Amino acid sequence: MIVLDRLKEGQGPIMLTVAVTLLAVLMSSLYSIVRIQKRSMETRSVNPTDQVLLANHILDSSLMGFCLFLGLMMHRLHYYVKRFDDSENIKPWNKTKQTSEIESD
Repeated sequence: MIVLDRLKEGQGPIMLTVAVTLLAVLMSSLYSIVRIQKRSMETRSVNPTDQVLLANHILDSSLMGFCLFLGLMMHRLHYYVKRFDDSENIKPWNKTKQTSEIESD
């Protein structure tokens, strides 16, 4: 977790640029998928080349979608860890347990 924190610090614009580029390529791939499906619906026949291209675009777009989702989750996790780390209201578990044992005696 500390390694991810160090990697993410100070790289805000770079990460945003990569995410936007990945999103643009994902949209292009999705557009190609829709275009291939429309072409096969119009001709009412399935071209083997279109099948290979469609499978390739589906794999590419699913990989890019997963990467974007995991990147978003890492970003949110980093944000919450930073927020809770800076907060002084949260006590470590062992100190909380010790104070509750003292109060119960």
